[in-house]
Amino acid sequence: METFCSNFDLGSSIPFSISKSLIKPTSKSLFSCRFSPLNHGKTPRFKGVVPQALSRKESIVQFKKNDFLEKNENLVKWLGKGFVGLAAALSLCCNSPALAESLTVAFPVSHTPEVNTVQRTLIEAWGLIRETFVDPTFNHQDWDLKLQQTMVEMFPLRSEDAAYSKVRGMLSTLGDPYTRIISPKEYQSFRIGSDGNLQGVGLFVSVEPNTGHLVVLSCVENSPAARAGIHEGDELLEINGERLDGVDSETAAQKLRGRAGTIVTVKVHSGNAPGVSGYKEVKLPREVIKLSPISSAIIPHKMPDGRLLKTGYVKLSSFSQSAAMDMENTIQDMETQGVQSYILDLRNNPGGLVTAGLDVAQIWLDGDETLVNTIDRDGNMLPISMVDGHAVTHDPLVVLVNEGSASASEILAGALHDNGRAILVGHKTFGKGKIQSVTQLHDGSALFVTVAKYLSPALHDIDQVGITPDVQCTVDMLNSPKDTFKNKSSSSSSSLEADSCIIVAEHELDIQKSKGSAS
Repeated sequence: METFCSNFDLGSSIPFSISKSLIKPTSKSLFSCRFSPLNHGKTPRFKGVVPQALSRKESIVQFKKNDFLEKNENLVKWLGKGFVGLAAALSLCCNSPALAESLTVAFPVSHTPEVNTVQRTLIEAWGLIRETFVDPTFNHQDWDLKLQQTMVEMFPLRSEDAAYSKVRGMLSTLGDPYTRIISPKEYQSFRIGSDGNLQGVGLFVSVEPNTGHLVVLSCVENSPAARAGIHEGDELLEINGERLDGVDSETAAQKLRGRAGTIVTVKVHSGNAPGVSGYKEVKLPREVIKLSPISSAIIPHKMPDGRLLKTGYVKLSSFSQSAAMDMENTIQDMETQGVQSYILDLRNNPGGLVTAGLDVAQIWLDGDETLVNTIDRDGNMLPISMVDGHAVTHDPLVVLVNEGSASASEILAGALHDNGRAILVGHKTFGKGKIQSVTQLHDGSALFVTVAKYLSPALHDIDQVGITPDVQCTVDMLNSPKDTFKNKSSSSSSSLEADSCIIVAEHELDIQKSKGSAS
């Protein structure tokens, strides 16, 4: 879908402080909160810290005007020479009267109201990044000087879009594709999408970090894009005849969305799709896309000794707010139906809420297990662990992953694998080992900032590396005699039986259950 969950791992509150000479401290230090996960009718807890989004009041940057001018002599010189025409002291008001007098900063004020609003947004974003960005060197550049330069460049502009382009240009110098700003309209669409409904064509899109190309991570099942034969790995080249060179995923997704019943034309390169090579242009009708993060089925099959068993298949497509609760309800329902083993399918799941990933892990794990290790901007490693966790089921579990499994999917897969709870089957994962916080800024835009890196519980680095599964599954395996893996129930007609990775997963589950019986 066009909601960029592939790029964003969101939580809910990072207390932040700024102690540099330009700014007065506002709150507590980074990573000082506790996280309370989903309640299973007990009182499970996590110890550690989950990076989460800043609240409105915490996101306001406080300035001393005189200090700012003293520390930025070049700006003072430019103002004196009339280079920018007009300088003014602009008060950045907020809801807190106690903070109002500290929110004054001098900079060249645009005569265009829309640009002036974006100037305020720029200062707010600059302060948040200055305090929370995972790289305290800001990609080895003077972040204070970067603000000064961008303010001057923004002054002569006459449109909001041009001003936002300057802000995006400043953020791009950080060298982190996941730290970005989206406009108020884009953020509203993002929030609508994360609620589970949007009007579009059903594509998950992302910028491939190494090439900068827009690629399809996955298609929503039975969506217009899926019906048109667009596949994960396809490169998105044009939308309505407009080239997408240098276009970020948010902008591309905004172009794909639109009122249901309208048509959007896309051009893709399908070189990575099985058996397909070349370019194609297709017209896609926009529809209301309902996004349920969970789909499930019960697969009956026979063990080698003739016993008929039931395997619960659960596909999790994204880590939305309802993911953990929907997952728990699904598993509990399957338990009442006599399911004896599970396949959790995270293939083409591009991520979402970190907290949702941790909540889902809690459904499968007991005790005080470490779920993930975060590394803050100072290099401090902070484990996030369960406290007295109680799993909903202890039945054998296989997790399916592939190149489209990213961020929160990798956190969950790593937690279940490294704690000995699950076997991983499939292909190496995407490799996104960074966590973002999101802050809604005063103009309704949103700033996404990479605030931490993470390692798996066994301290495996995931970023740009991915997770290699225990067992690979290939198309060749599908052509092998089925008895090599299992004897299927003749009464089962599920299309899942044609999936080679599911065949391999059930074979691994049979091995686990056989071992359990032998012991």
